[in-house]
Amino acid sequence: MGVPKRRSSKQRGRQRRAASYKAEAPGLINCPQCRALTVPHHVCAECGYYKNKEVIQMKSK
Repeated sequence: MGVPKRRSSKQRGRQRRAASYKAEAPGLINCPQCRALTVPHHVCAECGYYKNKEVIQMKSK
């Protein structure tokens, strides 16, 4: 069985693991109330609605 001659550094191991990882941008959807782009399964930051119900009272402009 092969045995490593030297210990591989933490950085080298982490670089190897990170090579296959790529962060992706979240998929955005249009809010059914105000048509603003929002993250799915989250309250809309523009109008405060979630699943067609007002969850957060937003200040009017």
